[in-house]
Amino acid sequence: MAREEARENQDFFPLTVDVEERMYAAGKIPGGFIKRESRPSDKATLTARQIDRPIRPSFPKGFMNEVQIIGTVLSFDQEYAYDVLTMTGASAALTLSEIPFLGPLAAVRVGLIDGEYVVNPLLSQLEGATLDLVVSGSRDAVVMVEAGAMEASEQQVLEGLRIAHAEIQKLIDAQLRLRELAGKPKWEVPVYEVDRGLYDAIVSSYGADVDRVTAIQEKKARQDATVELRQQIVERLTQGVDEAELRERAVQVKRAFSQREKDVIRRRIAVDKRRPDGRGTDEIRPITCEVGLVPRTHGSALFTRGQTQALTLTTLGATGDAQRIDTINPETGKKYMHHYNFPPYSVGETGFMRGPKRRDIGHGALAERALVNMLPDDKEFPYTIRLVSEILESNGSSSMASVCGSTLSLMDAGVQIKQPVAGIAMGLIKEGDDYVVLSDIAGVEDHLGDMDFKVAGSRNGITALQMDIKISGVSFEILGDALEQARLGRLFILDKMLATLPEPRAELSPFAPRIFTIQINPDQIGLVIGKGGETIKGLCEEFGVQIDIEDDGTIYVAAPDMEAGEAVTERIVSMCKDIEVGDIITGKVVKTTDFGAFVELKKGVDGLIHISKLGGGKRIDKVDDVVSRGDTITVEVVEIDKARNRIGLRPVEAPAEH
Repeated sequence: MAREEARENQDFFPLTVDVEERMYAAGKIPGGFIKRESRPSDKATLTARQIDRPIRPSFPKGFMNEVQIIGTVLSFDQEYAYDVLTMTGASAALTLSEIPFLGPLAAVRVGLIDGEYVVNPLLSQLEGATLDLVVSGSRDAVVMVEAGAMEASEQQVLEGLRIAHAEIQKLIDAQLRLRELAGKPKWEVPVYEVDRGLYDAIVSSYGADVDRVTAIQEKKARQDATVELRQQIVERLTQGVDEAELRERAVQVKRAFSQREKDVIRRRIAVDKRRPDGRGTDEIRPITCEVGLVPRTHGSALFTRGQTQALTLTTLGATGDAQRIDTINPETGKKYMHHYNFPPYSVGETGFMRGPKRRDIGHGALAERALVNMLPDDKEFPYTIRLVSEILESNGSSSMASVCGSTLSLMDAGVQIKQPVAGIAMGLIKEGDDYVVLSDIAGVEDHLGDMDFKVAGSRNGITALQMDIKISGVSFEILGDALEQARLGRLFILDKMLATLPEPRAELSPFAPRIFTIQINPDQIGLVIGKGGETIKGLCEEFGVQIDIEDDGTIYVAAPDMEAGEAVTERIVSMCKDIEVGDIITGKVVKTTDFGAFVELKKGVDGLIHISKLGGGKRIDKVDDVVSRGDTITVEVVEIDKARNRIGLRPVEAPAEH
């Protein structure tokens, strides 16, 4: 849907994209008390971002009408991902509508599975895939990429992009045929032009001033000087203008100034090969790394690159601390979570703090994807891991800074990751056939540039990608150059990181829980849990631990220290151990009869001391003269009769007569 007219004095394009997951689509009923869908899941939010990013630049410049796209998942077979369908469906709806959309676009997923590229694979096929690539594209170019990988090479990524773009053409052809059958005439949109008179006036009268303020290297000083100069120019170029036209005139002056600022910075980069902060095209800002700054946490690291600074904190938890997921997706839980927080003070602003924004969720998911395949195997390291990246200062590439800080934080926590991972954001300035690829872009280069290409990976290969292209005509040659330049930058950053902490610490933080793993027969799970959970609750209270039991009989014990963990582990092993002849066991007398006393050897298992063995060689007349119900006694197992399900016992020491 779109408004037929823009709001008065609208100076930005108000596009909203929402993805609505309906639980009935997968044959589920929502959990909780309300039993209806509420806030969007992270997957829905990420899909909305994947739609927004390629579609937003695909409207005519100057089109300011409000547009809303809603993708509702009505049916989901849990075998094929719905994201690429929703992305292509959004383009198809816009292509059919009267909204002046410059598409169509389309999206496909490409997986590199067992050495073979598979287009739109099953979700189950992607488990362990070398590459999981989601690509949006137009007729001429790739415009958006999201990828997770298991140390894929640059060549493998490029080949995946080529295959995806070829498949995209089929979906674009289908949309064009659909438009011929049912498309509506598009709205007329006035050609957006900057007022050339005002632009020329700024160049002639203030050109040197624009050159001066845009050449200031320090971000805050440049921003302040730019705002001050813009205000001066607006005041001077609106003098004598009628009150009725003043607001429109001021808007036109600001647009002309912004265009001149953009032209100057882009020319300086593309032609003069000078970046706003004075760096060379492949030069990375100064890097400093610190670890172990926050003493009470399980791991911490501060990664600073130029004026971007990320502090990542690691928390290790028990299996029961894993996130439960109630969505239409097959995934029901997560033991690794990466959360990203971008407070307004990080860019010198004020703002509301009302939970994570879409951008926060997206950047957290990107960092999570970059590291997930480098975490130790769940059997070797059965912890729930939560990373939180707090962005303390930002001047571009904060998501990649959080990847670097997270690697160091995990290593500081003693997590034995397979390989350290670093991230870098690449940019592009393209003027005609000439182009410049920029390493480690700052905020102004992202804002005024033609591409934002984030690449994370280890020394061996790429683990995550995110790319947004704002212009058409970015060739695979340019993408190849960007990937190679990113690889060199990534290796440089890794060297800086490992100079601070060369390898994961040998021991976990003393504040981290110790997790012990026990494997029992699944038939014995009920024995450990007990009636109504009384046994497992009692163990947790007695030893101050957390116990989680899997259906296959794996028991995870999270203890505050080694002593408590070893004690409860020994207790559980003893409970589940098969009783054998010769075992010495201390138990309680649970019943007395004329012929002997029954002793509880473990929960649900009793043995009999015959009356003839109770007197220590002396004849006794009554069992109750020697032992009574509730007495504690140490016995030895002398006989196991499986046929009659009977266990014979004798006292290790003869009980004293009552």
